[in-house]
Amino acid sequence: MIELEQKLQYTFKDRSLLENALRHSSYANEGRNRGVTSNERLEFLGDSVLGFVTAKYLYKHYPELPEGKMTKVRAELVCEHALHAVAQELGLGNYIRLGKGEENTGGRTRPSILADAVEATIAAMFLDGGMEVAEQFILTRVLTNLEQGLPVSSSDNKTRLQELIQQKNGQVLTYAVTGETGPDHCKQFTVSVSLNGDVVGSGTGRTKKEAEQAAAGDALGKLK
Repeated sequence: MIELEQKLQYTFKDRSLLENALRHSSYANEGRNRGVTSNERLEFLGDSVLGFVTAKYLYKHYPELPEGKMTKVRAELVCEHALHAVAQELGLGNYIRLGKGEENTGGRTRPSILADAVEATIAAMFLDGGMEVAEQFILTRVLTNLEQGLPVSSSDNKTRLQELIQQKNGQVLTYAVTGETGPDHCKQFTVSVSLNGDVVGSGTGRTKKEAEQAAAGDALGKLK
């Protein structure tokens, strides 16, 4: 835990909070660990702390943003993909305690588990050191790229592509799955998007919808 605290740049007064943040429900629910608390409640609290700090930052630094746009940007900044990246930087998967079943099916690298652990860790830091400690971690680890500009929501790619091609009449977009790899619990899909029958973009994702958005983003970059 000392090594992880160094990565977090924070030393816990009550280290049991950090241990709890890294305890997945699959571990807590195993018979031999009955009575042990999982990180689910901390995850709930951490999600709120993360959302508040992000909203506060956007409100303060982007006064021109309307409420609807702030909501979309906040969702993009704190999404599972973003938190998974933070967990990877910290090597958080090495410290999580998992049940045997989850361990054997790749839970240590599963994005959802790692993202939840980041939220739980934020809550642990908040409870142990207060809002200032949690906020400093969020600003330096989660909101690190805001100085380079606001993120463009990947969830808007298909809509933006559709709007672009509708500037001319008779344009037809179609999406097709061209590849599927990985085990059932960790699928990776590849999708191509065609304009009037010609492929104009491709992308991958953990779901078909995510791959479609990636393909639309690739097409936008090429068509513009």
